[in-house]
Amino acid sequence: MAEVPAAAAPTDGAQKTNMIRVFVSSASTDMSSERKALLERAYPEVLSFCRCLGLHFEVVDLRWGIRNDTFGDHEACEISREEIQRSQRISAGPSFIWAPKALLGNRYGHRALPRLIPEKQFEVLLSKLSKNPEGVKLMQKWFLRDNNALPITYVLQPVMAYFPYYRDFRPEWKQQHDKDVLSWRLMEGRLLQLLRTAATAAEAAGDITAEQKHHLQTSVTEQEFQLGFLRDDHKQSLLFLREIPRQKAKNAAKRLAKFVDVTADGLMDSEAQRLLAGLKSQLYSTQKNILNLHCVELSKGGVDPKCKEHAQYLHSICQQFVSQMKAQIEATIDSQRKEMSDSVLQEARQHGIVSARLCKGLYGRDGILGKICLAMWESTNTRHGPLVVHGTSGMGKTALLCKVAQEMHSVLEAQALVVIRLMESSHPHRPDIDHIIRGICGQLCLTCGLALPFPLTSGTHLELLQFFRNLLEEISQQGKSLIVILDSLEQLADQHQAHKLHWLPADVPPNVHFLVSIDTGSEAFTNMQLKLDNPGRFFKVERLSRVEGERIMESYLQESERTLTQEQKDAVLQSFESTGCPLHLKLILSVAKRWTSFTMRTELQLGNSAQEVMSQLLLRLEEKHGKEIVGGALGYITLARGGLLEAELRDVLSLDDDVISEVYRYSLPPTPSLIRLPPILWARLRWDLKDQLEERWSSGVAAITFNNRHFAEAVKARYLTLERRRRSHSILAEYFLGRWSGKLKPGNLPGLSLLLSDRKVPAQPLWFAPGLANTRKLQELPHHLLHADLWEELQQEVIGKAEWLYSQSRVCGISSVINDLDQCSQLMDCTETGLIRDALVLMRPSLDPLDSHIDQSLFYSELLARLSALTAAFPTLIGQLCSQCEDWFLACPEPVLIPKCSFLQQPGGALHHTLTALHGGVVCVDISVAVQLLVAGSDDGMVAVWSLEDNHLQHTLRHTAAVLCVKVVESPAHCLSLAADGSLRRWSLINGQQLLCIQSAVPVDSAPSSVHLHVSEQLLFVYTRTQVKVWGPDGAELQLSSSREEASLVLGVLGESVVSLCNSGRVRISHAVNGTGMVKALLGDSSRSLTLVNSVMSPKRKKLFVVSEEGFLYQVSEAGKPTAADFPLCPSLLLVTEDEKILLAGCEQTLSLFNINIDSVDRFLDLHHDDSVLSACVSSDGRRLASGAADQLIRIWSVTTGALLDTLSGSDAPVTSVFFYNSLLVSASTAAGSVHLWNLEYDTRHKPTTRIPAGSAHAVVTKDGEKVFYVRDQSQREVVSWESLTGSVLERLPVSAEVSCLELAQQKRLLLCGLTSGTVLIYPLTLPQETLCIPPPESLSRVLCLAVGSQEKHLAVAYDDSVCLFDITTRDSFPTVDGPRRKFPLSLLHAPLSSIALLSDQRLLYGTGCGEVKLYDFASDRSSDLEPHGSRITCVTVSNWGTHALVGSENAVQRLWALNPLALDHTMEYKGFCFEGVLSAAFSESDKFIFTGSQDRTIKVWDVASGKLLYVQCVYSPVVRMVTLRNGFVALSHQGSIIREVLCCPDHISSDYNPLKNIKAQYRVTSRPKDPDSQQRSVSDLRDFNPAQFDLKLMSMLKDKSSPTCVML
Repeated sequence: MAEVPAAAAPTDGAQKTNMIRVFVSSASTDMSSERKALLERAYPEVLSFCRCLGLHFEVVDLRWGIRNDTFGDHEACEISREEIQRSQRISAGPSFIWAPKALLGNRYGHRALPRLIPEKQFEVLLSKLSKNPEGVKLMQKWFLRDNNALPITYVLQPVMAYFPYYRDFRPEWKQQHDKDVLSWRLMEGRLLQLLRTAATAAEAAGDITAEQKHHLQTSVTEQEFQLGFLRDDHKQSLLFLREIPRQKAKNAAKRLAKFVDVTADGLMDSEAQRLLAGLKSQLYSTQKNILNLHCVELSKGGVDPKCKEHAQYLHSICQQFVSQMKAQIEATIDSQRKEMSDSVLQEARQHGIVSARLCKGLYGRDGILGKICLAMWESTNTRHGPLVVHGTSGMGKTALLCKVAQEMHSVLEAQALVVIRLMESSHPHRPDIDHIIRGICGQLCLTCGLALPFPLTSGTHLELLQFFRNLLEEISQQGKSLIVILDSLEQLADQHQAHKLHWLPADVPPNVHFLVSIDTGSEAFTNMQLKLDNPGRFFKVERLSRVEGERIMESYLQESERTLTQEQKDAVLQSFESTGCPLHLKLILSVAKRWTSFTMRTELQLGNSAQEVMSQLLLRLEEKHGKEIVGGALGYITLARGGLLEAELRDVLSLDDDVISEVYRYSLPPTPSLIRLPPILWARLRWDLKDQLEERWSSGVAAITFNNRHFAEAVKARYLTLERRRRSHSILAEYFLGRWSGKLKPGNLPGLSLLLSDRKVPAQPLWFAPGLANTRKLQELPHHLLHADLWEELQQEVIGKAEWLYSQSRVCGISSVINDLDQCSQLMDCTETGLIRDALVLMRPSLDPLDSHIDQSLFYSELLARLSALTAAFPTLIGQLCSQCEDWFLACPEPVLIPKCSFLQQPGGALHHTLTALHGGVVCVDISVAVQLLVAGSDDGMVAVWSLEDNHLQHTLRHTAAVLCVKVVESPAHCLSLAADGSLRRWSLINGQQLLCIQSAVPVDSAPSSVHLHVSEQLLFVYTRTQVKVWGPDGAELQLSSSREEASLVLGVLGESVVSLCNSGRVRISHAVNGTGMVKALLGDSSRSLTLVNSVMSPKRKKLFVVSEEGFLYQVSEAGKPTAADFPLCPSLLLVTEDEKILLAGCEQTLSLFNINIDSVDRFLDLHHDDSVLSACVSSDGRRLASGAADQLIRIWSVTTGALLDTLSGSDAPVTSVFFYNSLLVSASTAAGSVHLWNLEYDTRHKPTTRIPAGSAHAVVTKDGEKVFYVRDQSQREVVSWESLTGSVLERLPVSAEVSCLELAQQKRLLLCGLTSGTVLIYPLTLPQETLCIPPPESLSRVLCLAVGSQEKHLAVAYDDSVCLFDITTRDSFPTVDGPRRKFPLSLLHAPLSSIALLSDQRLLYGTGCGEVKLYDFASDRSSDLEPHGSRITCVTVSNWGTHALVGSENAVQRLWALNPLALDHTMEYKGFCFEGVLSAAFSESDKFIFTGSQDRTIKVWDVASGKLLYVQCVYSPVVRMVTLRNGFVALSHQGSIIREVLCCPDHISSDYNPLKNIKAQYRVTSRPKDPDSQQRSVSDLRDFNPAQFDLKLMSMLKDKSSPTCVML
């Protein structure tokens, strides 16, 4: 539904359905054995069949479980009629089954008195009894005229009106009860006889038709047949007929009393026999195609399942039922499924239906309706804010919004788009704002033909909001009119702090209108008032007047075909006037429409409020149906997340022992071994609740819910005590667990203790069939287990079950799982649950785009790659999860990579939250403790504001160039931002509106380090070293006071005084505007030159600290002479602590701390880092210090002892900003667009695995993955040795020039380092103190590449102009390198080498920067050209046995070459979404497979023999190094993580296996034809090498030994 004006809303009948609802009709007593057989055998089989088709199956048999109709209110026919119509309306398949089981002239069924007889017909009948005054009197006694009915009707009085003990089953009143039952039976017979006599006479006189006469004589059963299938051609019905061969035998009436109709005196009812014969004749002639005829000889007056003949008969009925149902369901569903509507449109349709219904009942409100429409019309062509309708709960805001939508749709234009979302209709589930916005976006895109993100569930909340706002702008630019109606915003769920309304656009584009409603007393309304400062956008809904209430009453009654007496109307209006609330009036009218004109004034129950009316309604329901049944049914509907299916509700009530005990309090169940709630009891309750219940459709099934949340709240208050709530949740949990399916449940009934009975509830598997999940279980079970306090079961069945997590993520979305685990973490206080939840949060960005197509291997591999490091510390849940994942992988019939370590970002640890919104690096950050806001500016011109209370984005503010500085002003809550576009802007942090813009505040394209922003109580300062500008609070620029001696250097601002250094060397401090102040003494010795390095202000001390390049620290204050002290540092970082007691100075890799004295500073601590210190801060209590460095680590130090307390990894960029905020640490980087919040009080058991710095220039990893050698930055002249087990740096190996490449001889344990100077350094890893050196060539060419042969006997070094081959040998157990043994020159006209690989037979395979590939044989000095690539060669890898080589390049092509003889086996082309090139590769140990790491952040597995792609795994970072490991590989990612994985590949792979099922890509393999006669020769003498063993006693001798190549350093 693209447009949802009320008039165009589709009807309920248009709803597509996945439900099969069967109504079973039969006489009440003669079919018990057949119904029991169907219930036990046939229904479960059909249920399983339907489930495998994605259908919901339910049976409605109103005569099961009861002995007779003893209700006495004569509503059975109407209830049956409604149930039949509901089955026909919602069922996708067979909707009606007749199952009478009788003999010839068998039971026709009870012929009940009609409850309602039209006035004219009744008076005609009464006139025919004029000769029987006693009969007339009797008829007038039992049938009373109801003038409230339209048209007027005579109503049959309830049995209890004259026989009060008819429904009283208490033992003490048994005698009176039996007497009343007998009396009513006789009275009913007399009344029936009078009606039939009168009807016969009336028909003979032509006063009524034969059909009317027949209707007065027919049984309830025949009426059901007529409505079910005799009236129309219902081919989807089933008909079973049982004949008794010897019905007319002697004593048949007595023997077959249960199976035939008998009169009160025990004789066979001949009239019933005649009517039955006529019915049978009609069935035989019209329903042959659905007729199933059975002839059965009864034994002892019944059907005995132990009798062979009867058992065969029952088996035959069940078989026929099952087979015919299956056939009809299949035929129906094949056509239905083709028409299933889109879920987005289905949701829109549902809201449209509700909107249309609400519009019909709206009267009055003309004034506010006109004002709203006028406001929308006037703002059509301008940008504007949303319109807000507010008022107290129940005042009709929702109906008013729907009416506005209807009116404006016709006013604006015919093509106006109306989108309606009624949150009020979503109770008891509170809708998630992301779900609402996704639905709106989907509806708009489908309607307007715009591009729809696929799937719409992908992306973060911020990305969704941005898409939403862009979509509104696009629709506005198209000139289309759009009205978005959002009702009851206070009902939104808490996700993303929706009640704060940050998601709601405050600036709406032209042609687009937002109309929302909010409860005046809610927090959302308060936030809306803060968001919108225009009172004209608010419209309050006042209480209704008596006149408006009367109009509503008349309309409601007319629609219901009812009226009231004047006295009753006055009573209704008098009660309504006390509140003026539409909800109150609606509830009164739902009761009043059942009043008859003869209902006494004293019987009218009118509450003075909506709550009182609902309480009275619940009390009346309890009196009629029983408190346990009413409380149980309504309580279960309330507690379910989205309501319950009707079949589910009947099942759950059948499991509730309190309900069952109430049902069978005074009588035993018909079959004690099979106990369920009789369906008629729920049908009767639903009949009385029709005005409070509604069907809510979702995914083709209808759940029963309340149509207003106020009724749900009344149910909670009345029935759901804490204990009752817990118990009800427990029963619901047991149901969705399937605990009692196929089992006997113990229970206690009066007269039956320790009863074990089958409740006939269905099984609840997780999956009904491949691809068909048990959606209802996935949606409901976690909620009920949690709130029933069944936490052990919750951990076993949900949290600690990998299959559950996968299934719920796939079917309901991963956000659904996260929300469930959120609730579990809050209530259970379980660390493992929180970690699993955090792991899923990390997985969400990659899994959300897959929507319902999440692959199990992808889900499990992500879980393992994030959680496996935590299994030892948390074995209960996380260990169990990881074990389940590994077991699944081992049994998987497809190729998979099994993670053996946590190489993806893992949950837990200190990293508490990551704030994302900025797209550029974070240049500046400011925090306000008072308003709990964090403001960050980025180099792309965006300012983001987050709430530190809930970590949600509040506003995004825009500049046109990089932001240089931000500052929060706490009172009022404003923010100042200064940008490189020259502008200084003031923003409101409440609504995000710009309050002030000052242009040319700074020179355009200024650098952040050169500009400073200072705010005093009255003035704004922006200054550089050469310029100061000042503005007043209103933005007016103020003229600086002039001085005789011009300042040459601005040092800073103290308060409102500018501190500057004059050309003469004097310091001048003067007020910026009035010039008060004086010139101070010289800054130090006048003969001493001063070059400013850094400065920092100390506002509390009114001092300025200035550091000069000459090695002095100057303290400048407003009072006193400037002082100078030796300061041997030239700090790039200079700041003072919050209490201004400590000065921090960061210089290169050291952070020094100084105590600040009156005239000097005392250095008391030096904190040494592994890299340059970029940022630092001290906690407010002065105990802890945090420092950020260029190595991407944050270090936490003790200020008192200088001890390193902790090291935080995970920033993935140099840390340029750190701040303490309460118990958190805030960090940011100019190289990243996110802000990190760290919890320093975290549980160290789940501290994440540390890794090397992301983006290291060069890195190699050992084969066991225990050590990594890396160079962090190209300019650094050291190689860092890092241990993965401890996450610590082992040593730093200095180098003499920049490193150009690194290589590792794995078996001989040699680290080879190529330098830009042409030198190759070799570090024996077993001799940490020794270094070997290959001097540079004569040309001093830089080293481009290094390659070690597979046997590690040779080393190839590629320079700019040549390639040299060296021998790797040992002398006296000490490694040496001899050579060069071979050398060949390279043409400088060609591109330099980019990647090389050395074969064991001294052949060199290499690629160049322009895509050339060559194979050079050192032995023969010959070169072979291989097929070139179209781009730079990035990877050349030779197999372990030297038979194959893989060559990869920056484009999508990689080639697999056979080397003996040389031939191209396969060309593998892979085209992904982006980032195509191959960076690294490794062959499996057997050379059967190739692992490749690509720029697209995936690892791929290829089959060597066929070239086929076997598996693709996303690792979220390019893999830069790969090393073969047994059954898998060890790899190193660009992000710095070590990856260990094992390949599990079956011998046979299915032909329909698709390796790209988890990723959007294409691949193609081109292979050369194989010659079956030729055999490829495999040449390799690969041996196992052990690491070299060194004799350290020989070191002195070895140093004296010379080598023509190596030099000992």
